[in-house]
Amino acid sequence: MRATARFRHHDEVHFIDAGDGVAITLIRVRTDTGPTKGPVLLLHGVAMRAESFRPPVARTLVDALLDDGWDVWMLNWRGSTDLDPRPWTLDDVALHDVPSAVRYVLAQTGASSLRAVAHCQGSTALSMAAVSGLVPEVDVIVSNGVSLHPVMPTFARVKLHALRPLVQRTQSYVDVPWRDGPEGALPRVTRNAVRLWHAECGNASCNMASFALGSGHPALWRHANLDAATHDWVATEFGRVPMSFYAQLAASDRAGQIVPIRAKGGLPVTFTATAPRTQARFALFTGADNRAFLPESQRKTHAYLERHQPGRHSLTVLRGYGHADVFLGARAHIDVYPRVLAELNA
Repeated sequence: MRATARFRHHDEVHFIDAGDGVAITLIRVRTDTGPTKGPVLLLHGVAMRAESFRPPVARTLVDALLDDGWDVWMLNWRGSTDLDPRPWTLDDVALHDVPSAVRYVLAQTGASSLRAVAHCQGSTALSMAAVSGLVPEVDVIVSNGVSLHPVMPTFARVKLHALRPLVQRTQSYVDVPWRDGPEGALPRVTRNAVRLWHAECGNASCNMASFALGSGHPALWRHANLDAATHDWVATEFGRVPMSFYAQLAASDRAGQIVPIRAKGGLPVTFTATAPRTQARFALFTGADNRAFLPESQRKTHAYLERHQPGRHSLTVLRGYGHADVFLGARAHIDVYPRVLAELNA
C-alpha cells in the first residue's frame, strides 16, 4: 500500500453558511491520484478543530483514508478553534452545522450519500442529527468516545454540577490552553490549582484539558500513547469551551442521556424515546481507559440502537486507549485506523 504523507495533501477550503447565519468551513483533502471512493466527513471534538485529525505523527487518520481511496472532507463546526468563539449548544450543531455540511459535500461531489467519522461532541451532534432524521444521506457513522449517553467519572460530575455554577457567574468560557494567561481572580486561582493537582506533566494545556474536559491524570489520553511532538502540539490545538455547552451537558447528565436545551426545529424532547429515524449503521468506538466519557457511554448508546435494529451496529472498546488518543496516538495507525477503515468499507 502506498503511504501518503502530509506534504502530498492538497487542501481546498470551502466557506459555507450553516443556515442560521453562522459561517463554518469544510476542508477537502485530496492527493494527486484523486479519490476512488465516495466522500467521508470528519467531525472534530469540543474545543478542537478539523486539523486535530492531522497531528504530527508518522501516519494520521487522514493519510489512512486517502490511501484507502476516500474523498476526505474535514468540518470546522461552530465550536472549532479556527473560527471566532461564540456561545453554542449541541442543538445548534445538530440542527444547522451537520445538515448543512452534509448537503454541501453531496452537492460538490455529486454523491447520493456519505460516511462519517466523528469524535467527542462532533459525534454527539452527528448522532443527534441522525436519530432525529435530519441527515438521511449519512449511511455509516463511526463515532468515538460518546454518542447519545454521556457517562462521566464521578469527579467530572462534581465539577460539572458544583463548580460550573460558580464559574459561569463571571466567565462565558473555559479557556483550555490559558492562552496568554487568564485575567481575574477566579481564572487565576483555577489555573494555579490545576497546576498543583496535575503534577503528572508540565504541559499546561494537557493539565487544563484534564480539568475542563474530564477527570484523570491525564483525562483525554494515556501519556504512553502520545509521542513528545504530539504532546507539545496539543498545547496549540485546544481553545475555549462555552458555558452554554456545559449547561447542556449538566442537563444531559441529570437526564441520563443527551437532551436538547429546548426542543425545536425537528429535535425531539428525548432522542431515545423512539426508534432512530435513520438507516445509518453506527460503529461505536471508545478507549477502555476513557476518562472524559466512560466506556459505559457507548455501551448505552449501542444498547439503544440494538434494541431497535438488532445485529446492525457494532461496539469496539480499545484496550490501552483513552479518549482523544484514539486519533492522536503514535500507534493509532496500527491499533485503530484499520478498524475504522473496516467499518467504513463494510
